[in-house]
Amino acid sequence: MERTLYSSEHRDFGDSFRAFLTRHAVDSYEQWERDGIVPRDFYTQAGRGGFLSPEVDEEYGGAGVHDFRFNAILHEVGFGMDLTGAVGGITLHNDICLPYLVTYCTEEQRQRWLPGVVNGELLTAVAMTEPGAGSDLAGIQTRAVRTEGGWIVNGAKTFITNGINSDLVITVVRTDPDDRHGGLSLLMIERGMEGFERGRNLEKIGLHSADTAELFFQDVFVPEENLLGEEGLGFRYLTSNLPQERLSVAITAVAMTRAVLEHTLAYVKTRNAFGKPIGSFQNTRFVLAESASELEIATHYLDSCVLAHNERRLSAVDAAMAKWWCTDMQGRVIDRCLQLHGGYGYMLEYPVARAFVDARVARIYAGTNEIMKEIVGRSLGL
Repeated sequence: MERTLYSSEHRDFGDSFRAFLTRHAVDSYEQWERDGIVPRDFYTQAGRGGFLSPEVDEEYGGAGVHDFRFNAILHEVGFGMDLTGAVGGITLHNDICLPYLVTYCTEEQRQRWLPGVVNGELLTAVAMTEPGAGSDLAGIQTRAVRTEGGWIVNGAKTFITNGINSDLVITVVRTDPDDRHGGLSLLMIERGMEGFERGRNLEKIGLHSADTAELFFQDVFVPEENLLGEEGLGFRYLTSNLPQERLSVAITAVAMTRAVLEHTLAYVKTRNAFGKPIGSFQNTRFVLAESASELEIATHYLDSCVLAHNERRLSAVDAAMAKWWCTDMQGRVIDRCLQLHGGYGYMLEYPVARAFVDARVARIYAGTNEIMKEIVGRSLGL
């Protein structure tokens, strides 16, 4: 079925991003995977290329483009090139962190932060998860106690993507210990604040080049002017941005799946067994027919979600459906494709192997798929 989501302008933007990644990432990506981190200059180069924070208004250095299709095509191009860890840092910055800044910053904060967020000098992260609190935001224990001119923050966060590279961390803190939901606020904690320390770069089964860290706060003074939005409204802010975050994860899942399916189609046409290409076997055709059908259905549902999001019609339930189904589909299809590669599929030199381990976390972050099903189930009156 023909896709009509993108105009020529979106496709041109995607082509520019492909050229950028070819110049600045393709030859270096294997080393970044071994190092466990993407160099900071990659993001400053992305900023100079116009690929960071496209929705920031022109007066702060951005393009002022309020069209999520530009975000989506970055996913499709970057994850289609098997550059998961590097492009993941960009999509986290653009899709997950930036909306908080664009929506809730004061004018003074916009002038202070947004130019650097656009040009890549200020890389962002969002710190929600704690050692004892994941999908349940109400369980957050990091405390911010009022003091003259601001807050004193104590606590710890874990599994924070961009945790090492980030300069500006949107940190969820508890400002009222007696109110589980209304007691949360968002504080912007900046690189170099005294008492703010980063732990080790965590070793993961996949996404090796996407730095993921523990963050520690010991008597960190955060000034009043670093409060994002209003005190006590952190839970509301977090939940309002979750549909876009989950849509972003779903788009990534489909983009990665499409790339793996294309690799596999090429492989089964050239790999022989019993004197003929394995693609000629009925089992191979059936497996790939199922996979192609699931991918096509997911693509068109997501296209509808992107258009609905542009019109501010994407509901939390629709986004939850997209997130859990697309990431489950991603796991199923990539597993089938790895099986069709046989022993070669278990070798990391083949893209399917890396995609297999990189994809696993998609069913966990942005809210586990079990939480997504709970959201959908409640919408059914259950």
